[in-house]
Amino acid sequence: MEYVSRAPRPPLDGLIDDLYYLEGAPPYARLTLPPAPSALLIVNLGAPFRIRSGTDIETAEYADGCVVTTPTRAWEFGYPLRTTSVGAHIKPWGLAPFLPMPAAELCDRPLTVEQVWGRAAVAELRDRLATADGPHEMLTLLEEELMRRLRETAGLGLVRHTSSVIAATSGAVAIGDLSATAGVSSTHLAQRFKELVGVTPKRLARTQRFTAAAFAIDPAEPIDWADLAGRAGYFDQAHFGHEFRSFTGLTPTRYVEVRRRFLREHPGHAIDGWPLPAD
Repeated sequence: MEYVSRAPRPPLDGLIDDLYYLEGAPPYARLTLPPAPSALLIVNLGAPFRIRSGTDIETAEYADGCVVTTPTRAWEFGYPLRTTSVGAHIKPWGLAPFLPMPAAELCDRPLTVEQVWGRAAVAELRDRLATADGPHEMLTLLEEELMRRLRETAGLGLVRHTSSVIAATSGAVAIGDLSATAGVSSTHLAQRFKELVGVTPKRLARTQRFTAAAFAIDPAEPIDWADLAGRAGYFDQAHFGHEFRSFTGLTPTRYVEVRRRFLREHPGHAIDGWPLPAD
């Protein structure tokens, strides 16, 4: 697969980690994406893809793309035989300035881009992207679209600062201390987070801690699970294992087996690192 990415220019760089272009045959027909402390925008330019955002939710098809706020559970992504898309990996708070509704309404329920921005606008954007001269021009067009849609959002500074503290501590911070430092009540802080991130600060901290622990795993090396759990701030290995199953549906050892399969079957693949084979 061809993967091209770059950071956006200010002020989008305070909201978005990177803009990306993805094209080619996926490594597996279905991939599982564990929850991460981030949001996602995909503008699809190929055949429709499918998403199941939980075992209790039916798989849905997305032709024009999708918008995903910070998830609380693993979600399954079903690729067509070949895929082409552009998109953005977005900071937890970064999607709010582009949404016409509270982020909590999208929590674990991805919407199509059309549902968020309207059919005519999305059709026009996809037409311009489809006729662009290569990936870099496509990323510029997406960046310009996001710049046009950027709007002032009440409470964004508070949520951005608090989220940054949570990230800097890998989720190991007392939420009560965060609200006290910010000079607001815990109820007010939670309300702002649900409006702009889609989840509470406590849930974001849990996701941040899990992600930091998962990324600390080197599947090519022996793993001391007790040491890893302790360094990640879990009470004990059992607590770590429970959280791992809650976020991925897998035990830690099974997760490593699946990661090793990806590395073995697709060494150096462009999207290796977080998605897991779902079959």
